Amino acid sequence: MSEKDKFTLRRACRARLVPRGTKVLLSEGVEFFAWRARGGEYEVFGLFGAALIDAADAAGIGIPGVAAKLCSPVQPPAGVDCGAPENAPEEAGAGVSQDDLWNVAKTVYDPEIPVNIVDLGLVYSMEIKNEDGKNKVFVDMTLTAPGCALGPVIANDLKEKIESLPSVAEAVVNIVWDPPWNQDMMSQEARMTLGLL
Repeated sequence: MSEKDKFTLRRACRARLVPRGTKVLLSEGVEFFAWRARGGEYEVFGLFGAALIDAADAAGIGIPGVAAKLCSPVQPPAGVDCGAPENAPEEAGAGVSQDDLWNVAKTVYDPEIPVNIVDLGLVYSMEIKNEDGKNKVFVDMTLTAPGCALGPVIANDLKEKIESLPSVAEAVVNIVWDPPWNQDMMSQEARMTLGLL
């Protein structure tokens, strides 16, 4: 591998290690040697192994051609106040729509399956409620199997992505088992991607 085959993170980026989903903060200057676009994320490979970086942090990746307009600042570590405004919409659903919720849910992937959780049929419902002047989103979702070890990782990823919407104060993601998931719940695109058609 030559120097031209290496990329360097231009700023710190939130990431999830593959395949476990462990959340990490990759530091500015970390080198990696390969990458690929994967749904709404970029998978990078380096001495740390493989990690998924959200498209919102794409400008920090340092790959030529990755649009800087996708960039949003990395959230500061817990306990560091950068003066971010609080989300406090006045009406239930003000500033957020069902389309917004479903679109952001389509950026969440099971780390072991190359299909988003919406097309897999894992998300059953998303409801916006106004509580104390703030929008809260309540989600019912399931998993492909009750013993899925990555279930909490997937649910937390969905929670964080919904909460990243400017007019959402909080998201509550419930994993439910009724109705039980089956392959018929997948979209045709998902079945084609997985070779089930």
